[in-house]
Amino acid sequence: MSRVLVILSIAALGACTGDIDPPWQLDHDRIIAVRATPAGIASGQTSTIDALLGTKGDKTHVASPVAAMVVSPTSLADTLALSGGNWVVTAPSEDRLVAARTELKLADGAPVPLQVGVAYSETLVATKTIELGTAIANPPLLNIVIDDQPASDSEIVIGKLIKVPLSIDADDVDFDVTWLTSCGTMHDFDLPRAYLEVEADDPDAGELAVVLRDAAGGVSWRVWPIRSE
Repeated sequence: MSRVLVILSIAALGACTGDIDPPWQLDHDRIIAVRATPAGIASGQTSTIDALLGTKGDKTHVASPVAAMVVSPTSLADTLALSGGNWVVTAPSEDRLVAARTELKLADGAPVPLQVGVAYSETLVATKTIELGTAIANPPLLNIVIDDQPASDSEIVIGKLIKVPLSIDADDVDFDVTWLTSCGTMHDFDLPRAYLEVEADDPDAGELAVVLRDAAGGVSWRVWPIRSE
């Protein structure tokens, strides 16, 4: 398990090297978002960790970490375990949460942030915080509209050389929105309202995704196949 910490340290040292791909590009080896389901759990409840991953030259996919460990507080390291191929956190008893709050100098009754280091390869690493002591659901994806039509689960077909509007019902004060694509060029990718345009030299087929994050650490996403004609 110490291998995870080594990987995380190496990643932190290399984090300032930059990236030639824009942040909205799905066609790239990357962790798009790490999710705990649910985002917060009361004593005795469980939460499963996974992530949406991008792969150069291939589609996105959801995967469990290949390795994981509790970074903080270390007194709760045993709350994380591998079960059925998934990394699962089980919230401990209230007595242990009280001790953890003392360790972290938190107020009585405050949620205890469990920081988990996760690795999907030697270069794809991240940390995820799960709130212990309170039940928190991941945020719902509401009223997604693509090209002036409610988003469905089917393939999205758009025109070329036109601005295709994208929107989701989420304000940019309480939520972080990220639009991503491997088809065309994304504009205003980090706003609830964005637009996509397939320019002459852009890929004309791929995927479109939206990721929604809230202040409680919740994460939700949705991915569609997309092409232009």
